[in-house]
Amino acid sequence: MPEEDVPLWVPPMLAVEGEPPTGAWGYEYKWDGYRCCLRIGAGGSVRATSRAGNDFTGRYPELAEIEAGPVVLDGEIVALDAAGRPDFGLLQRRAQPPYTPVVFFAFDVLWHEGRGLLEEPYERRRAVLASLAPPPESRLAVPPFYAGPRARPDELLEVARANGLEGLVAKRLDSRYRPGRRSPLWVKKPLVRTQEVVIGGWQPGAGQRGGSIGSLLVGAYDEGGGLRYLGRVGSGFTRGMLAELLALLGPLARADPPFADPVPREHGRRAHWVDPALVGEAAYRAWTRDGRLRQPSWRGLRPDKTPGEVVRPGGAA
Repeated sequence: MPEEDVPLWVPPMLAVEGEPPTGAWGYEYKWDGYRCCLRIGAGGSVRATSRAGNDFTGRYPELAEIEAGPVVLDGEIVALDAAGRPDFGLLQRRAQPPYTPVVFFAFDVLWHEGRGLLEEPYERRRAVLASLAPPPESRLAVPPFYAGPRARPDELLEVARANGLEGLVAKRLDSRYRPGRRSPLWVKKPLVRTQEVVIGGWQPGAGQRGGSIGSLLVGAYDEGGGLRYLGRVGSGFTRGMLAELLALLGPLARADPPFADPVPREHGRRAHWVDPALVGEAAYRAWTRDGRLRQPSWRGLRPDKTPGEVVRPGGAA
């Protein structure tokens, strides 16, 4: 089969947030990593592509060890801790010693051995995915899904919570794959609330953080394309994160704030403004009435995302 017959990239189908439905649905655990389209060509070549279509194969050379082609897979790049659980922090620090290898968790198959599967129901695609049967030592893993009368989403959520997993995703068994669309045929229930953010500035630190970053001033885009201020993030950083951020933000310095709305005076008084070029992720407790993140904590940079992808949820003020 010619190499060019294998699709280079398929924009991922996205889930809406809500409570997991019951009935003709299948359930998967939500994995804490980077969403990825993985293309394995007929000749064994591997290409990893982000949600926005950016090629980041070079970041994860160990994925080239996967032998499963020709196939196009949808899944998540994850780093595993000593107990075999996905650890987003390890994924963030994988470039620092000790080097942490990644695993590709495949939860959908979009093309297989010359045949497109986008119009096949999810249940059928899952059967094809299971047939890949990667060996235990492979950089490819096919995590299970749960369906039938014994698959109870409330019990699965408790298992996810007990094992420190990110949450649960419910998918209708008869759902077709809709590239690039957010569909109610897939419903996600996260246990940790997170928001992708664009860095628009930073405040200098004091005390032990003197000479470094005290907090980040972050935002997300609205429907009109304006960068709206979501607040400042001042916790969750490691020393390595702070050093990396300071080095990356320095060349992005600008004289004025990039936000379309006013930044509170106490936040902007000592701020160093930057071009909105870096994307990160923050965990948070809730949204405030004025559309800010309550008690946000930094989780890390998201090199797999572009600033234009970062949008403010419709429920935020």
